[in-house]
Amino acid sequence: MQQSEWIYDWNVAAAPLLPPGTRVLLNDETLRDGLQNPSVHDPSIHEKIEILHLMEALGLDSLNIGLPGAGPRAFEHTEALAREIVTERMKIKPNCAARTIEADIRPIAEISQRVGMPIEAATFLGSSPIRRLVEDWTVDHLERTTEKAVKFAVDHGLPSMYVTEDTIRTDPDTVKRLYSTAIRSGAKAIVLCDTVGHAVPNGAYNLVKFVIEEVVKPSGEKIRVDWHGHNDRALAVANSLAAIAAGADQVHAAANSLGERVGNTAMELMLVNLRLMGVITQDLSRLKEYCEKVAEYTHTAIPPNYPVIGRDAFRTATGVHAAAIIKAFHKGDQSLANSVYSGVPSHLFGLDQVIEIGPMSGKSNILFWLERHKIPADDALVNRIFDAAKQSARVLSDAEISALCAEAARP
Repeated sequence: MQQSEWIYDWNVAAAPLLPPGTRVLLNDETLRDGLQNPSVHDPSIHEKIEILHLMEALGLDSLNIGLPGAGPRAFEHTEALAREIVTERMKIKPNCAARTIEADIRPIAEISQRVGMPIEAATFLGSSPIRRLVEDWTVDHLERTTEKAVKFAVDHGLPSMYVTEDTIRTDPDTVKRLYSTAIRSGAKAIVLCDTVGHAVPNGAYNLVKFVIEEVVKPSGEKIRVDWHGHNDRALAVANSLAAIAAGADQVHAAANSLGERVGNTAMELMLVNLRLMGVITQDLSRLKEYCEKVAEYTHTAIPPNYPVIGRDAFRTATGVHAAAIIKAFHKGDQSLANSVYSGVPSHLFGLDQVIEIGPMSGKSNILFWLERHKIPADDALVNRIFDAAKQSARVLSDAEISALCAEAARP
């Protein structure tokens, strides 16, 4: 049978959110915006370079390599990452963050010249009415600042990516004025931001559509439109998909959803969803390695129930679930076994279904475990393990089950 005969997919019963042929770029913010999370440890440059290589292996299009104007360590790490991209002839493209001031943009130009490659300057400033109120800014001031910063970047040979913070809470007139000014000044990419995680999918869609129709098309220029979201309402991935549906060309995200407060859009979940939606096709077998290395080097933890990469994502000890998965395994079809009780087929991401034995397990779990470990399954042994599992408050470890097997084998 074909997989389409196993599963009726209501997700595609009408026009899909992202139709076939949708093209999306992914910009990794792990090593810049992700490191703004107050709980993270800033990795060493050697660790950052290892993460960079994993980004390349996952086929990511670009990454933010730092804010070199922040100080000597930031400058050193940014330059080292840029140099690694050049030396190793990587496909991934670098960009750098900068406030809309010359002191932040100039170090990017210096690094670009020293390593001999273009580095996109992501110049940002606040734009929403609430931020303007707090800062005593006028829109005229923001417009002048935008023009000066973008022109400075372009005049110094840097591709310009212009960013407004809190775009999702900014009035339409200000959005039009600032982005139109940036494009007239030479920006070739604009970034719409949900800086505080305020957006819902409709809001992300509406904002992107508005900017494309009211700013980009009237400009007559070829402009890349990016979406940068945060996860305060746990909607960052959904918002990013809505932004792509509205016409966004690129989405920003970070490994393990690292970033300010509760973090950015999760890069790994964008990759998973885009793969399952048929938008991307690259090899994602190193996805878990990427996430685990980021967690290790930033001294953060991945929750066990985190989708796809969490320790429990493809483990089950529940009897009914395990019984169905085991029956599928016995039919000799990996895809069937990985889909019967999972909406995310583990093999697409280099992972396996794992059947455990615990207090919620049935005897089928035990029979399968014994089969996998090539241990004969007589009734006495099965009952011994079953009784131990039912008396336990947790899943039994392999060592504990092996010990029970050894005890049963003694004369």
